[in-house]
Amino acid sequence: MVGGTESGERGPTGRDGHVTLILRVARQQDRGAFAILFGHYGPRVKSYLIRLGASRATAEDLLQDVMLAVWRRADTYDPVQASVSTWIFTIARNKRIDTLRRERRPELDPTDPALAPKPEPEPDRAVDAAQWETHIAGAIAEMPREQAEMIRLAYFDDLSHSDIAVRLGLPLGTVKSRIRLALARLRTKFADRAEP
Repeated sequence: MVGGTESGERGPTGRDGHVTLILRVARQQDRGAFAILFGHYGPRVKSYLIRLGASRATAEDLLQDVMLAVWRRADTYDPVQASVSTWIFTIARNKRIDTLRRERRPELDPTDPALAPKPEPEPDRAVDAAQWETHIAGAIAEMPREQAEMIRLAYFDDLSHSDIAVRLGLPLGTVKSRIRLALARLRTKFADRAEP
């Protein structure tokens, strides 16, 4: 560390000294000035990031990002707007927020099989499935109205047996019995056919 007090307002490492150093980085890409800033703020920024909840490894990575931003954006620093420490710690806070956002919304992996669209069915299988649906719809239409209604509510509207009982004002046993009869009727009708 070069002269001055760590928290003082004057001297090379005080407020004015840090302004001078950041301006030397901005105007002359002064590596020596940057090294002094890094030596002073590096441990403090890392501790700050850990206090914000970053792991030590993440804090170390973020510190590198923060100081790289300081190097690249030194020319945007305005001593009238903020002290050097406020400017650097604001960059650190923003880098931490960016990391948290990425962790909560990770980037999608385009090779992830879960993201692959379902393959289109082969044309003959699509035709078979459509014919099968037509046969089932016809069989349901031939059922007694009470049984057909139970099948529609249970399998097309996806209601539980209890919900059907409440909706229709019927005992639960009646609902179960009608569904069982309807399914038995469908099994008998399609016993000799295989679903595509």
